[in-house]
Amino acid sequence: MKITKLFIVFIGIILFLASCEAPKTDNTAKEGNTETKTETTEFTIVETPDSIKEKMKERGDQDKAEPELQVESPKEGETINSSTVKVKVKVVGNVKQGQDDKGMGNHVHVILNNQPYAAHYMWDEGFELRNVPDGEHTLRMFASRPWHESYKNEKAFKTIKFTVKDGKADETKPTTDSNGNKMADAKSEEKKAEGADVENSNAGNVDFSKPLLTYSRPKGEYKGADAEAIMIDFWLSNAKLTGDGGKYKVRYTINGGEAKYIEKWSPLWLKGWKEGESTVKLELVDKEDKLVENGGYNLTVRNIKISK
Repeated sequence: MKITKLFIVFIGIILFLASCEAPKTDNTAKEGNTETKTETTEFTIVETPDSIKEKMKERGDQDKAEPELQVESPKEGETINSSTVKVKVKVVGNVKQGQDDKGMGNHVHVILNNQPYAAHYMWDEGFELRNVPDGEHTLRMFASRPWHESYKNEKAFKTIKFTVKDGKADETKPTTDSNGNKMADAKSEEKKAEGADVENSNAGNVDFSKPLLTYSRPKGEYKGADAEAIMIDFWLSNAKLTGDGGKYKVRYTINGGEAKYIEKWSPLWLKGWKEGESTVKLELVDKEDKLVENGGYNLTVRNIKISK
C-alpha cells in the first residue's frame, strides 16, 4: 500500500513539473506536406544617422532648397517612333548638379513605369532611354539629395506619359539608360516578386491626378556602415498622410513580417537588417487599411542586399 501511494505521489510530481514548463515557440509553418521555416527580424526606428546630419549641416541652404523640375523631353502625350527616347530635365533652384570626388551629389531619380529608379546627375546634358518597347509608358522624376532622400516640395516632382510606336525594340533585352543601368526588364525576365501579391503595372491605367505612391528607397546593395541604418523614402502625390492632416497611410512590410505604418511624410530610418537579401514592400492605404488602387503603382516590392 505504501509503495502504491508513493508511486502515485511520484507520478503527480512529474505531471506538475511538466505542466510548469515554459511553452515552446515554433516558427515552422506547415504547408501541405512540406514545412517552411520563417525567420522574424525586429527592426528599430532610429534618428537620422549622425553622418547624414553632418552632411546636411555642411550643405547649408542647399539642403533646405525647394528645387523645381522642368521637363523638356519627352513631351506629355508624345508619340515617339523609336525605341530610343531622349530625356531632358533641368533642375531650377539653389541646387548644384554633378557628382563630387566621392561620386555623391544632387541628382534626379528617374523611374520608367514602376521599375527601380536610375540616378541622373548631369541634367544639363540629358540622357537616353534605350530599347523601350512599343506601348504607353510613364516617367516619374524627382530631385534627390546625395544620400537619395527626395526633396518633397511640390515642384520637385514631375510625371510624363508617352507612347512608343513602331520603335523596333528587341524585347528579349532590357531597357537601359545611357550609362547601361537597367530601367526595365526584358519581356522574358518579367515576373512578380516572389511571395508578394504584386500586380503587373499598366502604364495606361495610372491616373496622375489620383493618390499616387512612388517608391524610392531602399534600393540596391548596402555595405558596411551604410547597412547599419537604412532609409525608407518615397514620393507622395495627391494625398496626405494621417499625421499630416490627411486620410492615408503608407504600410511597409519587410521580409513578409508584421505590417507597420508611416503616418508622416518624412524619411524613416530602420536598424536591425541582417546580412543577405531582404524584401521591402510599400503600399498606400486608406483609413480602413485598404490598398488605394491606381494602375498597380501603389503597391511596390523591391529586393535589396545587405553586406556587413
